[in-house]
Amino acid sequence: MEKSRAIFGRDLHLDLAGPGGLRTSLMTALREAVRSGRLAPGTRLPSSRSLATDLGIARNTVADAYAELVAEGWLRARQGSGTEVADRTLPRAARAAPRRTPPPAPPSTGPRFDLTPGTPDVSSFPRTAWLAAARRALTAAPNEAFGYGTPAGRPELRAVLADYLARARGVRADPERIVVCAGFMQGLGLLARALTGRGGAPGRIAIESYGLRFHREVITRAGLGTVPLPVDADGADTGRLAGLERLRAALLTPAHQFPTGVPLHPDRRAAAVNWARATGGYVLEDDYDGELRYDRQPVGALQGLDPDHVVYLGTASKSLAPALRLAWMVVPDRLIDRVLEIKSTGEWQSGMLDQLTLAEFIQSGAYDRHLRGMRLRYRRRRDHLVDALAEHAPHVHVSGIAAGLHAVLELPPGTEQSIVQAARWQGLAVHGLAEFTDPAAPAVARDALVIAYGRPPEHAFSAVLDALLRALPPAD
Repeated sequence: MEKSRAIFGRDLHLDLAGPGGLRTSLMTALREAVRSGRLAPGTRLPSSRSLATDLGIARNTVADAYAELVAEGWLRARQGSGTEVADRTLPRAARAAPRRTPPPAPPSTGPRFDLTPGTPDVSSFPRTAWLAAARRALTAAPNEAFGYGTPAGRPELRAVLADYLARARGVRADPERIVVCAGFMQGLGLLARALTGRGGAPGRIAIESYGLRFHREVITRAGLGTVPLPVDADGADTGRLAGLERLRAALLTPAHQFPTGVPLHPDRRAAAVNWARATGGYVLEDDYDGELRYDRQPVGALQGLDPDHVVYLGTASKSLAPALRLAWMVVPDRLIDRVLEIKSTGEWQSGMLDQLTLAEFIQSGAYDRHLRGMRLRYRRRRDHLVDALAEHAPHVHVSGIAAGLHAVLELPPGTEQSIVQAARWQGLAVHGLAEFTDPAAPAVARDALVIAYGRPPEHAFSAVLDALLRALPPAD
């Protein structure tokens, strides 16, 4: 019992290398720790038995040092609460420093509400259900799950994902071809590096002319070039793939083009797969929000047409929260070894315990229940947005609303930048369509706002809509 108390005492670092005996050195070290502010007023010190064990000295030496410092006013002994640093031992300036309350932040000059796409309503994260899944997952976890893990990810999560993706997204995969990543960007970077080594001449990846700048940067950092594919009402023009040279892959968002919101037309889906089969290339399918659909039939994953030539990429960032850093890839057989080889060279891995929790969360049915609830919530917001525009700004056409977390508001030609600025004056952070346009793409005269209606917290949504309506141009 005595030994256990010493083992479980509080840690305290002290340097006893000063002159004098152990008792003098200990008192000097404690005074200096208090004087410098390293030990703040009210800090509880280890018991004399615990500190003596840690320092390898006699308990009486520590007890005597404590008693003398209490008498000098450096420490305070409280009945039943042990020994702690006394308030009056520090000079005024030092006494205030360790526990100073931060001054109130100055009034923010930035936006009150963020309507830029990329994040869901994080206030809706299912904390209670996630915590329950984490408890069950930890209880059942094997000891080896607390080690460093493997590049592919936890087998429990890969097995659950294989079943879930087949059921919910029409993906054909076995767990051995699933790679768990610390976010979509890591997965894309792994694939780009894996594709860099194919062939002699520098290769390229075709990307949609509307998309995220970060994706282009990840690809170019891997040593590949990018070439834009025009996007229209039928999605990316994949018929142009056959005429492009040195093409290793095409990065597409088939279910819900980002950010225009249109699904890829069936003929163009077939054209993309046919190109990959004919050339040995790959289609990289970014299914970033394929589970969030409202008033249309689900658009199945493109990967189901040809698992040997389509790499499927999914993520929990939109369905749950970006902070989880959990994404996954379903990789064709001829590419999987190269991807795992690269990932094993020091790539950051998602936390193994979070992977186990997500596996339990999906397997228990909590993930499906959460998605159904969020679809209803996001659909109500979308309907609220559409109704408000129809009533107060009927001249503003809204599109891309059958799925996802954002909508596109068409604007009069030449007005995009001025309306983005007007939204800032109303306390809104918004992006125009120009923010998502590949600079290498042919110029298209299309002005629009991309409004992430899924991002604001529920309680603020009405205020967000009011501010947005004030920023929109009046009817002619």
